[in-house]
Amino acid sequence: MMKYTFEIDLDRYKNLAQQKQKTHKKFLAGLAKKPPKQLDKIAKEVHEAVFLEIDCTKCANCCKTLGPLWTEADIERVAKHLRMKVNDFEATYLRTDEDGDKVFQTMPCQFLGSDNLCSIYEVRPKACREFPHTDRKKIYQINNLTIKKYTLLSSSL
Repeated sequence: MMKYTFEIDLDRYKNLAQQKQKTHKKFLAGLAKKPPKQLDKIAKEVHEAVFLEIDCTKCANCCKTLGPLWTEADIERVAKHLRMKVNDFEATYLRTDEDGDKVFQTMPCQFLGSDNLCSIYEVRPKACREFPHTDRKKIYQINNLTIKKYTLLSSSL
C-alpha cells in the first residue's frame, strides 16, 4: 500500500475537534442506542481509506500525548524484551492511575524515538497495536473511550 506524505496541521485538527465536540458526542450517543447494521463494515472501510493517506511517523502525537493502558501480558512481554524484571519495569516506567489502570509515569512515551519510531514496536502494548481502534468489531461499544481519547488528544495539540 502506498502512503502519501503530507504535513499534518495539528492546530487545524484541534480547532475542528473542539468546534465539533458536541456534535460528535451526540452522534456517538445515537450510534450506541441503535447502531446501523453495517457500522463495522463502514468504519473499517473509512479506517483503511484514511490510513492509506496518513503516515503516523510524521506526527506521532498519539504517542506524545496519549499513553496506553498496560495489561499484565503487555508488561511481561515488554519487560522480557528489555531484559528487565517485571517489578523493575513497572517501577521505572509505570504508575497506577485513579481508575486502577497501569499507565506511563510520564509522557511522551519513553519508547518513542526522535524519529517518531517506536523502539519496542514488535512487542508494543495491545492498546498501541490496536490504536486508534477505528477498525474493530462492535465499534459502537467503545464510544466513551473514543470521546475521552480524542478529547484528550485534541486538547493536547
